[in-house]
Amino acid sequence: MAQGVRANQAGGPEVLEFCEIEAPNPGPGEVLVDVEAAGVNFIDTYRRSGVYPMDYPHVVGVEGTGHIAAVGEGVESYRVGDRVAWHEGPGSYATQVVVSAENLLTVPEGVSAEVAAAMPLQGLTAQYLATTSHAIKPGDTALVHAGAGGVGLVLTQIIKHLGGNVITTVSTEEKAELSRQAGADEVFLYGPDVDVAATVRDLTDGEGVEVAYDGVGKDTFDASLASLKPLGSLVLFGGASGQVPPFDIQRLNSSGGIFLSRPSLVWMVATPEALAKRWAMVSSGVEKGWLDFRIGETFPLAEAAEAHRALEGRKTTGKVVLTV
Repeated sequence: MAQGVRANQAGGPEVLEFCEIEAPNPGPGEVLVDVEAAGVNFIDTYRRSGVYPMDYPHVVGVEGTGHIAAVGEGVESYRVGDRVAWHEGPGSYATQVVVSAENLLTVPEGVSAEVAAAMPLQGLTAQYLATTSHAIKPGDTALVHAGAGGVGLVLTQIIKHLGGNVITTVSTEEKAELSRQAGADEVFLYGPDVDVAATVRDLTDGEGVEVAYDGVGKDTFDASLASLKPLGSLVLFGGASGQVPPFDIQRLNSSGGIFLSRPSLVWMVATPEALAKRWAMVSSGVEKGWLDFRIGETFPLAEAAEAHRALEGRKTTGKVVLTV
């Protein structure tokens, strides 16, 4: 038997149960991994809560790192004992998980288990945001909401590496300092009395930004739209505050012919070649020292419910990780 964290029904963190689960076996093209650490992500909370349709019960989690314990038929690129990470391995909140060999990523030398578990989803997401959803050009200015969150910190570093400028929003002075350490050019606190769009325009001599990267969703969508230059891009990649309600698409026209996208990682790494290319930039950045992953909090696997509460309460900075 193995141990894992199971969502028994749709609901809040209280539906998560740490329990014994059947030990998985790798099929053709798959590997069995002894998990060292698992990443905690908003997609896990969406699947637990029912925002994303799922079958229940199911073992939660998709991201992690560990050592290969067994290989299935047809797997030739990996061997027992190899250290790997993955961005898509359903059931990763467990002591053992089966992962498709096509989704495996090689962990850079010397990287801790916590960082290795943090790199795949946040690293790959930030990479596609800055290179594909809106390809940053030298001199571009980007608005990044939740600048001290896991994706926000990584995205800021990648934008700066590509020659862009970064304005971030955060909720506390402590988070503002973390955002500045990541390279943000301007940081300001948002709240009910703060006009985000007006502040952004003040910081850009009235012009606005080329792109707004918005993973917060409902609470920031209108401000993101109002912060853009004509022909700017609003990249909505998450809904930490809730999903954006339906809106009149003519607003994009009246706001300056805005480009709106709602990307997802699954489409950005749909082929092994695309996954390898994006991971190469992320892992190279870590190896060369220009890309850092901040571990905000770690929880034992058995305390996954507390990890979800911390993440959904937006009390965390950087990455939340479960250790096995």
